[in-house]
Amino acid sequence: MSDKPEVWLRGPLDNVPGLLQPVAHALLQAREEVTELMTDFPEALLWEMPAGLASPGFHLQHLAGVLNRLFTYANGEQLNKQQLDALAAEGKPPKKKYSVGALVEIFNKQVDDCIAQLKNVDELTLTESRGVGRSKLPSTVIGLYVHGAEHTMRHTGQLLVTVKVFWSISMLM
Repeated sequence: MSDKPEVWLRGPLDNVPGLLQPVAHALLQAREEVTELMTDFPEALLWEMPAGLASPGFHLQHLAGVLNRLFTYANGEQLNKQQLDALAAEGKPPKKKYSVGALVEIFNKQVDDCIAQLKNVDELTLTESRGVGRSKLPSTVIGLYVHGAEHTMRHTGQLLVTVKVFWSISMLM
């Protein structure tokens, strides 16, 4: 990946409205970084919390989950029971054993779903109000999309630090 420029320097994405290009670029950049970062990551460390940091498993769950939730709100919908259950389960090792690769794939698919949603957005709707959560806190369509991109990059950075801590510890042993 090092020989490629960052996603935002590769040009516009087909069929994504101009104002949403930065959102799509950030999501695709996060996908590339997460996929590369988690290659060969030991399964046994997926739910470990070095120095009290959130586990890699949490970040992988949260990356997919938060995008799913924010893009649901951007569609003008509220969360369903399945989404609320997934939110409550974030950070806990799931009953169904997921591998690192499976969690990365879930995130990658969520990014694909988000890009597909962005391609169908009418730019004239970007400033429309949207209610977030049970309290229906105020936001806008574009606010939700931008926050989705920003939040994804924040957790990608946190995941990177956590994984680097694990690699540093393993080199000391």
